[in-house]
Amino acid sequence: MTNSVTSTPTPTGIAATAEAVRAVLGDGPVVALTGAGVSTDSGIPDYRGPDSPPRTPMTYQQFVGDPGFRRHYWARNHVGWRHVHRTRPNDGHRALADLEAAGVVSGVITQNVDTLHDAAGSRRVIDLHGRYDRVVCLSCAEVTTRAALAERLTALNPDFTDGVEDVETAPDADAVLASTEGFRVADCAACGGVLKPDIVYFGENVPKARVHEAYALVDAASAVLVAGSSLTVLSGRRFVKRAAEQGKPVVIVNRGPTRGDALAALKVEEGCSPVLRALADCYTR
Repeated sequence: MTNSVTSTPTPTGIAATAEAVRAVLGDGPVVALTGAGVSTDSGIPDYRGPDSPPRTPMTYQQFVGDPGFRRHYWARNHVGWRHVHRTRPNDGHRALADLEAAGVVSGVITQNVDTLHDAAGSRRVIDLHGRYDRVVCLSCAEVTTRAALAERLTALNPDFTDGVEDVETAPDADAVLASTEGFRVADCAACGGVLKPDIVYFGENVPKARVHEAYALVDAASAVLVAGSSLTVLSGRRFVKRAAEQGKPVVIVNRGPTRGDALAALKVEEGCSPVLRALADCYTR
């Protein structure tokens, strides 16, 4: 049966919660599995949190099969990526980097595409679902930066972002716009092929090599710490199942229920940043 902790929002309460988490995790190595909830304090909304509006993400099949969908996506992304690009790591990201530096966390498997773990100083990061800051050609496989594509899209659509500020933006930089009519999409500069964000879409498989690398990290760990994920999709939940099958303790820090709660030795119903910071302090003081 899963133990559950809801700490009080006081330094003493959070410290006690962190001590309870440490008691379950032990001395490591611990693998951290993170989701959108770890980045909400950086101003990036999550998909499935208690206060998140319903969203219907674009599927891989829609993106590759319909030029209209691609125009719609790139127009929204052209606005939204600038918001994600301006975001900075929060204390939860920094705490995980500190735990890695202390030898407690062996690596981070993140379902996020925002690159904030790297920016915070984490050294071993597996970007399970890719990265928003790269673009790949579906024909020649050339990879370019999203910043370089932004310059090309701006040249093709010089007035498109005028007056567009403070729009709702999803974790993958997809902004909500009233209309995307007239937006011009850029093709691959090398071969003229279709450009796609280097992100694993719904309906698309995570590359096998990436999955095997993440499994190896879990196999070598003594425990798994889940931070800010509802574990709704199998691509992340499978690592929790793997740890549970091996008899390794799993701690979940997440506001709201997750699909891995039944496998957790401890569930903490709190925000990631204060708990992770208190946990890092617990190990490093």
